[in-house]
This record gives sequence, C-alpha cells and structure tokens, in this order.
Amino acid sequence: MLRGMASVSKDSRWNRYWYAHFVDSLGRRRKKSTGLTSKAKALEMAHALQRASNEARRGVLTEVRARDLLSEILQSVNGEGLRSFTVREWFDVVVKQKEKSRASQTAKRHAQMSREFIKFLGHRASLNLAAITPKDILDFRNFRESKGLAPATLNLDINVLSAVFNVALRQGLITANPCVAVEKVKNRAQRKSTFTPEQVTALLKAAQTIEFATHRDAKLDSEALRRDWRGLVLAGFYLGARLHDAANLQWANLDLVSEIKTIRFVAGKTGREIVTAIHPTLEDYLRKLPTAKSDDDFIFPSLAQRATSLLSKEFARIMDAARIEQRTIRERTESGRSVSAYSFHSLRHGFSSLLAASGVPEELRMLLVGHSDRRTHQTYTHHQLSQLHQAVSVLPSV
Repeated sequence: MLRGMASVSKDSRWNRYWYAHFVDSLGRRRKKSTGLTSKAKALEMAHALQRASNEARRGVLTEVRARDLLSEILQSVNGEGLRSFTVREWFDVVVKQKEKSRASQTAKRHAQMSREFIKFLGHRASLNLAAITPKDILDFRNFRESKGLAPATLNLDINVLSAVFNVALRQGLITANPCVAVEKVKNRAQRKSTFTPEQVTALLKAAQTIEFATHRDAKLDSEALRRDWRGLVLAGFYLGARLHDAANLQWANLDLVSEIKTIRFVAGKTGREIVTAIHPTLEDYLRKLPTAKSDDDFIFPSLAQRATSLLSKEFARIMDAARIEQRTIRERTESGRSVSAYSFHSLRHGFSSLLAASGVPEELRMLLVGHSDRRTHQTYTHHQLSQLHQAVSVLPSV
C-alpha cells in the first residue's frame, strides 16, 4: 500500500483535532483521532500508522519494529522518541547500577554474566533490547551447558539475566522478560564428596612428608610449605573455611587469649563475617607456630596470596600422596577439564556434615559457615560463643 493512501481530515465544527485515515492489516478503512492540532504532524502520524498496518499485513511487524514506528511518531510530534537501548548498552547500565548498590560479589557476578552474554550474542548485542527472545536465552544456556557447567550454575545464569531484564520491564523498555519462558535445568549432578576423619588424618601425614616443587620465592623452602599445608588442612576441616579464605588468614583474625578461643574473618566470596570457636587440635597447631612479628602477618605465609588454582593443584598432589582415590563427577566437554568428587572444598563439606551428624542445630551450623548479616561486625555474647565452642567440640581430633 502506498504512502499516499494515508490521509488526514478535520471537522472544525465539532473537533479541533485532526483524524488519521489509513487501511488496517485486515484491509478495513480506519479513522483515528491523532489528538493533534497540527495538520503536518497529524499526517506524519497517519503515515506511520499506515506503515505499521502494511508490515502487520505482511507478517513482518515485530515488537521491536512497532517500537521503532512509535518512536518515529513521538519524534515527529514531540521532538523526542522513545527511550531505547541496545542489549550492550542496557547491560552496561545495569552492571554500573549493581556496582553502586550491591555487594561486591553480586556486582562481579552481574558483570561476568554481562560479558558472557554479550560475547555470545556477537553482532546481535547491537540490536534493540526488545529484540531478545526466549530462544536467545535458551541458546545461551545450551551453549553454557555444552561447556560442562553444573545445572545449579546454569540456573543461576538465567536468574542473573532475568534480573537485568526485569529492570528493563519495570522501566517500560520491554513488554516481557524473555527469561521467564525458559525452564530451569533439573539438577541431576552428583554432589562433591566429604572427607572422613580418617582421610583427613591421611592428608595431614601426606602433607608432612610430600616433596613440593621449587617455589618461585627461594625463601620458601619445602619445610615451610609442608608445615603450612598441614595447618591449612586443619583450618579447612575445623573452620569449614574456603581455600582462599583459609590460606590468607592473619594473626589478627585469632583470639587465643580469651576463655573461648575464636577466629573471626570475612568470607571473600560472600562478604559475610564468620566467627568460629577454635577446636583444641587446631589450637595446639597454632600455638606451636613461630611467633609472628605483627598481627598483620599471615598464619600460613608460604601459601598466602597465591593463586587459588595453584593451591588446588598442590592439594591434589597431597590427595594423591594420601592415596585418596579420586573420581570424576562431571566432564567439561570443551575445555577438557573435569569436576572431581574431592577437592579442598570437601573439607568444608565434611565440617558441616559432621556437625549435622552430631546433632548441631541448623541455625548454629549456618553461623559457623557464614553469618547471615553481610559486612557487619557482630558482637557475640559469652553465651553465643559458648554455643559455638560446644558445637565445634563435637568434631573428632585428627
């Protein structure tokens, strides 16, 4: 249909606004008030309505195109079109908002997922945000799944993306969140294994005798590495601490003077404060260490500030020396890497599992593995510390 078939008219006796005349997608002649008193602007609106009807008749009118046409109308009438963002622009906006308003790990997660999604979209990242469909989200998830990522990780991916699109939905930039139509992946993955007290004993013996490769820092000899690794295994088992957190503990984190001996640190992954009573076996190890020159010194200096990946490889060597049979629970099909049943994190699982098996209440176990209030330095009463001490005391000596 030609542009000239759209027209305008006005009956000045009854209405001061111009009417647009056009043929709709079903071939019917339509008459709509433009709400405009300017004939030129009303004619522009009539032509835009006709273009939209023409494209709808041909089956090519998409939500994105409809927004473009509406933006053209507003631009011609008001001098300002609809607010619009490309996918890349919008994700950049949301990531910057998260950096200002959320915990650092949450902001990092959004930034990482933004990079992954934009990279996956390629040239399509320059399209209008409304052009993203559920198929795009599903294709992205399938792509991530092909890399061997766990179902829980895949579902978290979609949750992060959904949060970004929900902000756009609330601001009227899109009419539907494309993530909503994508169902969650059913988690059939095997869980990581936990170390038994007997296996922890074997790890300690192996750490005490293993020969480590020459460290870059010549000042760090094998004896220091063996001593620190033995302490790190004890910290993982008796504190339930993650590898990075345990390796970077400082003397300032310890309280070996008070009646109830405690260790207090902020978890790097969550930003949550953790306070744990020190088990007698770990306390005995700590008291035998060389006296620190400063509270800012690391408890395990030969392992502190090293890459977690390198520490994980050294721990794998200790497991081999301890004759702990490893097994693969998930293959990474593209990278060639696999997810193993045992890792340093298995000490953390063992810590929590043994507490549960000994009847320690869930709320107390939650306190021991990570406090619920982020970035708050809570003052614990003597009664609360006593509860923590009693909970940790149920753990066996190794």
